[in-house]
Amino acid sequence: MARYGMIVDINKCNGCYNCFLACKDEYTGNDYPPYSVAQQNEGKPFMKVTEKEMGKCPKVKVDYIALPCLQCRNATCVEMATDGEVYRRPDGIVIIDPEKAKGRRELVTYCPHRVISWNEAQNVAQKCTFCVHLLENGAKEPRCVEACPSGALLFGDLDDPNSEISKSLKSAPTEELNPSYNLKPNVVYRNLPGRLIAGEVIFEDKQEACAQGVTVTLKSGSTEKTTTTDFFGDFEFKGLPADKAYTLTVEYKGYKAQTIDIKTDTDKNLGEVLLACK
Repeated sequence: MARYGMIVDINKCNGCYNCFLACKDEYTGNDYPPYSVAQQNEGKPFMKVTEKEMGKCPKVKVDYIALPCLQCRNATCVEMATDGEVYRRPDGIVIIDPEKAKGRRELVTYCPHRVISWNEAQNVAQKCTFCVHLLENGAKEPRCVEACPSGALLFGDLDDPNSEISKSLKSAPTEELNPSYNLKPNVVYRNLPGRLIAGEVIFEDKQEACAQGVTVTLKSGSTEKTTTTDFFGDFEFKGLPADKAYTLTVEYKGYKAQTIDIKTDTDKNLGEVLLACK
């Protein structure tokens, strides 16, 4: 038996909202018994996409965070159910029974991620089902994953060591959306938004030229990140933890290195970093 999961890579998401639109198209006006009833056109979507703005003007970035049901192994909605109105299938997919959940508005409050919504027209709580009705008919992935043009959503069998998602999990670390909840979600993330440090390098002796290819290193203890300035002389470090002390070093052959101490209590725009000639 498969155990389904998903990886959401924030860096690959371009904010096209195709996942949201595909989900609305699949569920609006369509019943899929025994797993779901038709979603209202104006109702809360099963796939939410939220925008997270980072940085300080003029160095501002926006990340897009796709949020379906996380299909948690320690799901509070399952644990708080009293009559099988919310249950977990053997493949890990959490289902709200559309018949047993009728009139049970309190189910909306059971999810700390707030992915359960109330359908006023149907008088029932509902949420993402990983398109289980499609999976049972041979589909390889939910509609949201199918519609994603950038590969930001990766779906598959977590228990199959040869599946693409299992190989991806081994290749690079992932994060839980809110690990303090201890829900053990089967949907995990890469490159969740964090603090942003940005700036622009300028050469003292040729300020009219763009300082491309300058090495910028950010270090905290044994952790070190390195990047180079782009065509415009700009650099950035994304996804940094909050309230951590760093030392930033800017280096280029023929110029004196610049060192700046930074704490990520907020996003930082360092402005122009001037490199003087040796």
